[in-house]
Amino acid sequence: MARFERAADVKTGVVGYGAAFNMGRRHLTDTRKAGMTPCAVAETDPERLAAAKQDFPGIDLFPTVDEMLRESDVNLVVLITPHNTHAELALQCLRAGRHVISEKPFAITTEECDAMIREADLRGLLVTAYHNRHWDGCVLEALKHLHDEKAIGEIYRVDARIGGYGYPGDWWRSCRSISGGIMYDWGVHLLEYGLQIVPAGIVEVAGFAKTGVWADRTPWKDDTNEDVACAVVRFENGAWLSLTVSSLESNPRPGQLEISGTEGTYVFDGRTYELFRQQGNEKVVTKGANMASRWEAFYDNIARHLTEDEALVITPEWARRPIHILDLAAKSAKLGRAIRARYE
Repeated sequence: MARFERAADVKTGVVGYGAAFNMGRRHLTDTRKAGMTPCAVAETDPERLAAAKQDFPGIDLFPTVDEMLRESDVNLVVLITPHNTHAELALQCLRAGRHVISEKPFAITTEECDAMIREADLRGLLVTAYHNRHWDGCVLEALKHLHDEKAIGEIYRVDARIGGYGYPGDWWRSCRSISGGIMYDWGVHLLEYGLQIVPAGIVEVAGFAKTGVWADRTPWKDDTNEDVACAVVRFENGAWLSLTVSSLESNPRPGQLEISGTEGTYVFDGRTYELFRQQGNEKVVTKGANMASRWEAFYDNIARHLTEDEALVITPEWARRPIHILDLAAKSAKLGRAIRARYE
């Protein structure tokens, strides 16, 4: 994949410069920290284009993706747009000969992921998802204890959960056809943690969902996200993972992930962890703070992949895995049965 003599030769651009979370500015800043060169922004909102011009004086600004691809020499395009646009935009950019990084989620359906991967392979280009949270301190801390130290023995179950009780809001992330559903936002992060913790093939996925509480109050009506949804994943090694994302949780349990093993249990959230181990008839509890996150590792790896042919950490096949789980879970919830996983 190495195509560039040095990282500065990789010219980066973003599609979307929305105000939420300052994501456009963050991506361009992070590519620059990794040695690459921000050069272009495509954004339909003139006010956000003006913000980009202020943040990056001299950067090329375009009101459409078509114009950016036609008139700029951007090499690497980062998509920061609603979830249901990722696949179409990625394919457009790949066909124009550009490397592509999509914000999470990679896409909404398995078929979209597979189409993106095929197009990139055909053209010898990079396509991946921005899984910066692969390097979150909470999961790095967990992997140290669970994999390196074998602190809880053989892992057989992962329980991932997030949510509370409340109206989901009127923004596009609450619309199922745009967002993909309630599990496609934070759920992708939690699944990615779980897939690191259980490094085994996926056998099948069962999905469950409840709707009908919030939909009538939102602008989206029947197209509103599920009120609560759950995916249960069976792995080839016999372990299983459950993911629940809810807006109906009146008594949320502590921790975002609870990992059970033959010799103990490990629970963590974004800041802290608790390790429960059996010593005879006694339960010993160890508590601690998670190590620092290393989000910069994502773009450092991208830069070295494009210049030194370093192995890509977040491969497109890896980015496909959480999407395949969520896609199968949604289909399973409608069918009322588990669905086998499919690999290309």
